[in-house]
Amino acid sequence: VQLQASGGGLVQAGGALRLSCAASGITVGLSNMGWYRQAPGKQRELVAAILAGGGNTNYAEAVKGRFSISRDNAKNTVYLQMNSLKPEDTAVYFCNSGGYYSFTYRSRPGPSWGQGTQVTVSS
Repeated sequence: VQLQASGGGLVQAGGALRLSCAASGITVGLSNMGWYRQAPGKQRELVAAILAGGGNTNYAEAVKGRFSISRDNAKNTVYLQMNSLKPEDTAVYFCNSGGYYSFTYRSRPGPSWGQGTQVTVSS
């Protein structure tokens, strides 16, 4: 399994970015997929997830209403649209597959990680 994340960059507060995670070795439509982020000195945290099959989505409270996770089955790619970005969104963002992604109970990431893409939001 390979997950190739891209789309990060430097943006001003209030701006937007779209991250992409191109997958190989799995079918994103048949896999639970999640986006995590890790800020300097902090633990990696789950921010968004899209479930296999029906594509139900869920989000961390900190990003609800601003971030949107989606997938394109034809391109075997998962996206994270990030709007109204804040300086506290600054982190390295990673995609992950095959995990148990929950914002109620302890989530458990799958074994496959992308290489991460840096998002920096300036104030």
